[in-house]
Amino acid sequence: MKKIIKLAPVAAIALAFTALTGVSTSASAASTCTPSTLKTVTAKTLTIATGTPAYTPWVIDDKPETGKGFEAAVAYAVAKKLGYTNAQVKWIRTSFDAAIAPGPKKFDFNIQQYSITADRAKVVDFSSAYYKSNQAIVTYKGSKLDGVKSIAAVKAAKATIGAAVASTSLDAVSNLLGVKPQVFNDNAAAVTALKNKQIDGLVVDLPTAFYLAAAEIPNGVIAGQFANVDKADKGAGLLLAKNSPITACVTKALDAVRASGELATITTKWLTASAGAPLLK
Repeated sequence: MKKIIKLAPVAAIALAFTALTGVSTSASAASTCTPSTLKTVTAKTLTIATGTPAYTPWVIDDKPETGKGFEAAVAYAVAKKLGYTNAQVKWIRTSFDAAIAPGPKKFDFNIQQYSITADRAKVVDFSSAYYKSNQAIVTYKGSKLDGVKSIAAVKAAKATIGAAVASTSLDAVSNLLGVKPQVFNDNAAAVTALKNKQIDGLVVDLPTAFYLAAAEIPNGVIAGQFANVDKADKGAGLLLAKNSPITACVTKALDAVRASGELATITTKWLTASAGAPLLK
């Protein structure tokens, strides 16, 4: 005679759901997202990677362990949601390309503006997006665009604004700013024109704007940023090893940071207020 095993109702439902979806919904699932149970590179430690060096405003003074800077703050917020103290967070450095290459990782997740794309997702995992890049206007001190406070002010300045051909930035100049753009074959040509003051401003994504204003344009400043309306942009996500056992938990933690409003607060603090990139409306 075969022994009949009776399943508790909850367990039976969980098994049935798993059979249909391939996703486990055991009663203990919620308890797996803790430092004691997460299968991290080092037990009870969350190893987070960033660039070498890591730049402002993503990380202030190249010291992510201080929690200062947009991505440093996001990383610690996620760690806290997972139950880690600051002392249980370990930082390591990687190059951008090495981290995204196929293969095992020495980190639990990496945060350095990795755009979520289908091709990349074939070899690594991503969390949900923690950031979608706004467009921004790069200019120089004393230009027609220096000090504008709104999109209406940009229009009123009657400035010459450039953008690269076939780019989201080009669409933004026409559709959001309502300005007829000067079109360039690529960003390099547009940057040269801005350096030579042949144009008053250049529209690029915000991460590029930070770099250009700090390193490429003499007396460069960001006149302002404006909302991302590119529906094709999936945003930047935390990068993990392919099929990482902690991807679901990291995503759950990030989603909780977003839902609580903390992510919006971090964004305002580090990418608007202290970064010199006011939001133009």
